Amino acid sequence: MPSKKNSSNNSSKFIVLFEDHPVRRAWVEKEDKWYFAIVDVIRILTDSADPAGYLKDMRRRDVELSKGWGQIATPLSVETKGGRQKVNCANVEGILRIVQSIPSPKAEPFKLWLAKVGYERLQETVDPELAVNRARKNWKILGRSEKWIEGRMRGQEVRNKLTDYWNEHGVKEGIEYAKLTNVIHKEWSGITTGQHKQVKGLRKGDNLRNNMTEAELIFTALAELSTTQIAITDQADGYKKNEQAAKKGGSIARGARQQLEQQTGKRVVSPDNFLPEDQQNKRKKLK
Repeated sequence: MPSKKNSSNNSSKFIVLFEDHPVRRAWVEKEDKWYFAIVDVIRILTDSADPAGYLKDMRRRDVELSKGWGQIATPLSVETKGGRQKVNCANVEGILRIVQSIPSPKAEPFKLWLAKVGYERLQETVDPELAVNRARKNWKILGRSEKWIEGRMRGQEVRNKLTDYWNEHGVKEGIEYAKLTNVIHKEWSGITTGQHKQVKGLRKGDNLRNNMTEAELIFTALAELSTTQIAITDQADGYKKNEQAAKKGGSIARGARQQLEQQTGKRVVSPDNFLPEDQQNKRKKLK
């Protein structure tokens, strides 16, 4: 299994590309396997405008596939236009069984691709740089600039060092990580992570950092870098001591933010995001 700092990288690892077509996936920890959104596979292999309808017809034609559908399809939470929702997914073996029922010239290259991405987690255990390179490639395809990508990846490295420290000094992964992250964020930005998401029009399942501007990434990284160094200097151990370090680290970035805002007349915290335009419009209408 990869280290914690590599397994919590970013949401881009939950989308992989086959010939520039996105395939959503979810990691099932108890099985140590990737599961892929079935409808995405159908769309790619059939070029169908209605992949869900094609799937229904395919199951009617293939009686054996239909009989074993309960063992193949598993509802898992993936990103959709309406936010994160449960979508039928299948592991590598299940997807290969589905592919057998689709007469497509893309079937063979897709099988090879699937074998590669399905087991990439094993490769990344040996060489974590592979995960980093894949994230960089996906961000480029999603339209991020080189400067933004560099900032996002530097920020993740800073974040990893901070969570490594927490892990080694009595901070519980999960709720305590989230609480400390919120303390840092509120100190530097003046608002909580939840409020920051609201400013950007994001929902609960959206990744805030993947929707930050370059400036927001820089100040987040400064706050977390300062927190780590203060925690090391103060030998912070346990939640309470690390909370004090988080407040100090966040306040350093807050001072820098306020100075910049005074000089430029512009707020660092921004409503800008990287949501697709149709999704942005839909959410504006709901407000």
